[in-house]
Amino acid sequence: MSVTECRTGPLPAVDPFVHPALFYADAHEYLAGTLPFVRDALAAGEPVAVAVPAENLALIRDGLGADAGAVQFVDMREAGRNPGRIIPGVLRAFADAQPPGTRVSIVGEPVWAGRGPAEYAACVQHEALINDAFRGREATILCPYDTRRQAPHVIADAHATHPTVVRGGSGRQESSRAYAPADVVARYNQPLPSAAHGPAFRFEEESLGDARHFAADEGARLGLTSARRGDLALATAELATNSVVHGGGSGTLALWAEDGHVVCEVRDRGHLTDPLAGRRPASREQRGGRGLLMVNLVADLVRMHTGPGGTTVRCWFAR
Repeated sequence: MSVTECRTGPLPAVDPFVHPALFYADAHEYLAGTLPFVRDALAAGEPVAVAVPAENLALIRDGLGADAGAVQFVDMREAGRNPGRIIPGVLRAFADAQPPGTRVSIVGEPVWAGRGPAEYAACVQHEALINDAFRGREATILCPYDTRRQAPHVIADAHATHPTVVRGGSGRQESSRAYAPADVVARYNQPLPSAAHGPAFRFEEESLGDARHFAADEGARLGLTSARRGDLALATAELATNSVVHGGGSGTLALWAEDGHVVCEVRDRGHLTDPLAGRRPASREQRGGRGLLMVNLVADLVRMHTGPGGTTVRCWFAR
């Protein structure tokens, strides 16, 4: 039975969405798990995208030979450097561009060696949320995991976020008994680590413009380029506006330098109850509701903690 035919374990059998994790230990197992998946999908007439780090992108492209011309390739290190951008900017962008009812197949690798702890936590939440983002969609998303270079807890999280797992060496497939994506989202919704905050700015509706200028000025002082200061100002404006409209009417903005980045943090008294907020593409007819989506699209990393006591959104911009 091929990956595209595998059952999704605890998900309803009628759900057309399939989301397996592929465990591989070397390049041979990687190609043994990905190339047949891509070729089977192409043979079935399905649009195929491969969104993986550049080095693995080259492996798959070379392995496909002439078939590579029918595949859309995406460097996940660039397009997915912020995991919060992957669902709207990579996966849904590809799936939604196809004719309605068309089944799509995607190889998506958001977790690779070298991801820092803050990035990894965002990756795990992303993998868990794919299941809700694509529930009911005609799609298969195969997610490779390098078992040699990833820590045991990463592989354990993959079991919890994927209903089905595939062994690259043997091709054996099995339902994941640990599958519990909602638990994963909750487990990684933890208060963000304390940071050495720089100057803080308290804002209300009347001072939204001042908050944007404050962010741009601090970004310049901390070394952001003009283009990145524009992204920072945009993200700040969207977050501050959300705080005023949905977070109790006011909030606190702080910026500081950290490991080659400028970090922007907005805190307010709101409680965000939709885990997919900021991860859904906005339709042309949609009015409003694009704030967090815009932040995910322009920032290099976004982390969030939300609860009854308030919400904190922290985003990184590379210097």
